[in-house]
Amino acid sequence: MPFRTDQSRRRALRLGVLTFSALLWALPASAFDTRARAAYVLDQTTGTVLMSKNADEPIPPASMSKLMTLYVAFEALRDGRLTLDERLPVSEHAMSYGGSTMFLDTTDRVRVEDLLQGIIVLSGNDACAVIAEALSPDGTEAGFARYMTQRARQLGMQHSTFSNSNGWPAAGHLMSVHDLAILAQHIISDFPQYYPLFSETHFDFDGRAPSNTQNRNPLLRLGIGADGLKTGHTEEAGYGLVGSAKQGDRRVIFVISGLGSKEARADEAEAIVNWSFRQFAEKTLLRAETPIARARVWMGREPEVGLVPEEDITALLPVLASNDVQAEVVYTGPVHAPVTKGQKLAELVFKPEGMGELRFPLVAERNVPSGGFLVRVQTAARVLLTRLAKGPEGAM
Repeated sequence: MPFRTDQSRRRALRLGVLTFSALLWALPASAFDTRARAAYVLDQTTGTVLMSKNADEPIPPASMSKLMTLYVAFEALRDGRLTLDERLPVSEHAMSYGGSTMFLDTTDRVRVEDLLQGIIVLSGNDACAVIAEALSPDGTEAGFARYMTQRARQLGMQHSTFSNSNGWPAAGHLMSVHDLAILAQHIISDFPQYYPLFSETHFDFDGRAPSNTQNRNPLLRLGIGADGLKTGHTEEAGYGLVGSAKQGDRRVIFVISGLGSKEARADEAEAIVNWSFRQFAEKTLLRAETPIARARVWMGREPEVGLVPEEDITALLPVLASNDVQAEVVYTGPVHAPVTKGQKLAELVFKPEGMGELRFPLVAERNVPSGGFLVRVQTAARVLLTRLAKGPEGAM
């Protein structure tokens, strides 16, 4: 039996065992208790947030912020402002970087493709600076950092501010794990032609640094579908990882930061991937055109219209069984006639415990034309009688 909604109100609808128990999967018995200071886990296939811990807190991202430099470089390749075979000069500034490097010097002119591999596989601080100076509006790394900050805002990263191109510790160089996940999504979706670079496990640039030839991503060799993206570590930031893995038709993107060792990072990352794929399943909650509720119609030939899903409603939910799940239909009413079949009128909001809200549109089940003269007179009379019944205040 369809549920009825109240005018201009949110009413919680209990979808119980007698109604939907065969369709709904369960609420989590317990959430994943991550040791990371900040974490964000997204099922990219369905857009479901599986975990969020301090996700919007700006924190030092270390080398994970190199992903922004890579994204800007990929855009330049797409737009023809760079080519993979183009050779870029190395400045004194780029050569001066320590930490993880490609050991570049000012006598080098390095192919863009080698620089990209050097950033992704070797985490080359110097390679980032070379790219930055080539693409900077004013030819400086600082200018490139300002450009990255502006571009990040345009991509929806509201908690990211860059001071350099590579995550070298610097005042004000901050990102949130949520922003890093947004960036990973864009790299995977916008540049599939370059994304395979992130799964390369080895890059030996010119034999210069035999001790720095291996990708630091601890998941790439485990056979669990991991294929990217970038590790990071500084004393202040701790150990972090922006990772992604694909199993079957599902892809998960996750970001963890603030772990105490590379071993802890590896263990936590593997555990999150396993949890994400094993403890959640995509299920059909409701079929298209299943009656859910009814909305009042103002001045319509009929007083109400049914609300139905436009298409099958599927969601990624925990696999542990439960008898019911909380949901509510949200709409502002009454709806003004005429109403057209398929017109979006409301939302069905599921609220799985420990997860974000899941929202799905509800549409009109059929056409409801405007009422004629008699309907208008009857409606006006009902309104007048209601106001009179409320006394002088209601009649004002």
